[in-house]
Amino acid sequence: MNINTTVLPNGLTIVTERMPHLESVALGVWIKAGSRDETDDEHGIAHLLEHMAFKGTKRRTARAIAEEIENVGGEVNASTSTETTSFYARILKEDVALGIDILADILTHSVFDEHELMREKHVILQEIGAANDTPDDVVFDKFSEAAFRNQSVGRPILGTPETVQGFTPDQIRAYMDRNYSADRLTIVAVGAVDHDEICKLAQASFSDLQPEHGNTRNYPKANYTGGAYREKRDLMDAHILLGFQGRAYHARDFYASQILAGILGGGMSSRLFQEVRERHGLCYSVYAFHWGFSDSGIFGIQAATGAEDIQALVPVVMTELAKIAENVDQQEIDRARAQIRSGLLMTQESPAARAGQLARQMMLFGRLISNEELMERLENINSDRLTDLAGRLFFGEKITLSAVGPIDQLASLEEMEAQLQSPHSIIRAAE
Repeated sequence: MNINTTVLPNGLTIVTERMPHLESVALGVWIKAGSRDETDDEHGIAHLLEHMAFKGTKRRTARAIAEEIENVGGEVNASTSTETTSFYARILKEDVALGIDILADILTHSVFDEHELMREKHVILQEIGAANDTPDDVVFDKFSEAAFRNQSVGRPILGTPETVQGFTPDQIRAYMDRNYSADRLTIVAVGAVDHDEICKLAQASFSDLQPEHGNTRNYPKANYTGGAYREKRDLMDAHILLGFQGRAYHARDFYASQILAGILGGGMSSRLFQEVRERHGLCYSVYAFHWGFSDSGIFGIQAATGAEDIQALVPVVMTELAKIAENVDQQEIDRARAQIRSGLLMTQESPAARAGQLARQMMLFGRLISNEELMERLENINSDRLTDLAGRLFFGEKITLSAVGPIDQLASLEEMEAQLQSPHSIIRAAE
């Protein structure tokens, strides 16, 4: 195996995987901090920081950052999620030193200039406006808010116009100082890499970062509340999300929940696709998903359908939930496992995707997990375990509902929860 891991004296973790056939390197810095680490008066600051990191340092202007990486044919970008933030570059192997230097510069010497901040706030306000104009974005944002009401884990990552407009450079620095300590950072490099060289460059470039010696995240434990958000809009289709409390990354049922989501709505052969779309023709889009967090999760079903089909759509979905709590075929389990396995192997063919996978494993589990170990966990999942999980997930529990569009005919949350009391009664009603 061409994977090496080193923890520097200041607590910074470095992971590399050598792919000898490549001439390029996917390089990134992942931070164990995201929108969930914001206080109530910092809503949206993690995402703003991601933008502002590229807007000038003590050594480089915003233009110089862009030009230096593009002068060698590379590219640099960043992203913010609920529990992590990442800054990453794709470069040729001879330019690794430059890539590390730029990433270190923006993460340790950004100046957060007032004029640049004003401009970037305006850009983010446009981003928020575009998201609010997109039903797909609205329905997912409101879905998370309803599932984890009044909690940072459920808030939209972009923030609100009011919070974004009010941020100051000092607030950004305070968030960064609190969360961007060396022991919460992981550098990952995949491709034409030399591990010792990456460690040497990282130790020199990130020497200003100090560890917190046991820095812990101080946000409260996620509390799944469930609830409903409904918004009537003049659209061609209604966008509907139905959700249930999922499982955390470390929970016993996490991988079983992934398998269950695949069987229920993970592709064209899934139960929801075949029953809702192929057999009944009730929508053009339907699928299931499971999101895990460090201490909770959410299991969801998404569908987009016309106003005239809403009344028929929901009972069909409910019936499929009841059926999967009664029986799961071995062939379905094997197919879902095969999809996960192929996804893992395909990820390893992309240096950038592989770097992200290694970083997530280190941040979530504190170690790397081999494909063999993961597949062994999946092999232990059988039909009885999945039907038991489905019964506990879908029945007698709080529901999350998010719906945007022509939704006059959509059943209420209370009506749905009343239906989901017994899988047997739903199946009998459908027969």
